[in-house]
Amino acid sequence: MLGMGLTLVPADFKRIFTYPRAIFIGLFNQLILLPLIGFGLTLVLNLPVEIAIGIMILSACPGGPTSNLISYLAKADLALSVSLTAISSLITILTIPFWVNFALSYFADGASVIQLNVPQTIIQILAIVVIPVFLGMMIRRFKPVFASKMARPVRIASGLVLALIIIGLVIKEHENFVNYFQKAGVATFLLNVLTMLVGYYSAKIFKINKAQATSISIESGIQNGTLAITIAVVLLNNTAFAIAPAVYSLLMFFTGGFLILKANSGIFRK
Repeated sequence: MLGMGLTLVPADFKRIFTYPRAIFIGLFNQLILLPLIGFGLTLVLNLPVEIAIGIMILSACPGGPTSNLISYLAKADLALSVSLTAISSLITILTIPFWVNFALSYFADGASVIQLNVPQTIIQILAIVVIPVFLGMMIRRFKPVFASKMARPVRIASGLVLALIIIGLVIKEHENFVNYFQKAGVATFLLNVLTMLVGYYSAKIFKINKAQATSISIESGIQNGTLAITIAVVLLNNTAFAIAPAVYSLLMFFTGGFLILKANSGIFRK
């Protein structure tokens, strides 16, 4: 999130007034449709409790720096992508506790439900998401040259940290990982693909141009797996809930790469 902050400027938050229709559709997809699609998949696939809750945590964490990179490579509207990521990151401070508590209440055994303390969770997510982004923006504002130099190293370091987290999860859950991967792999792949398709064609229904529709597709379908893992492991203290986000964090690079190739070859030309 610090790395994302190094790339943001105040204008990224003001684009809600420049592209109101695109911003609204993107946020609606991210904050409402994405969790509903995730919930539907958990029911249709009859997933184990740990995977179902992991899917819902993942669905509650839309956007992230990776979606901005994919938007850039897919020749989408990068400004819209960055704005959607920035704005949704602020709004999810309130929506994440709602969706996660809903998942815990619905899927977990009533005797073992652990409800998130909403005010405490909001403060924790604020510390995880908003404060690092704000610090990154301040660095860019007052030290633009330094921010430019640090953006790439911070992204690389973030990727390495994510890789270490996933390796740690595999080691911690090695006895169940193969079974979890089989269950979570199908669910996370479908979540990724379906939300991308819904994002793109919902934008086209409202006659939004190709570049912006592609950005909305990517922002709708590329979730912030790292934040989801953090919520599962740090806030809920349950590594099993982090399996689905971890599997997703691997698969999204394949589906994202496929989208980049197809977008550049003209599959979304119409």
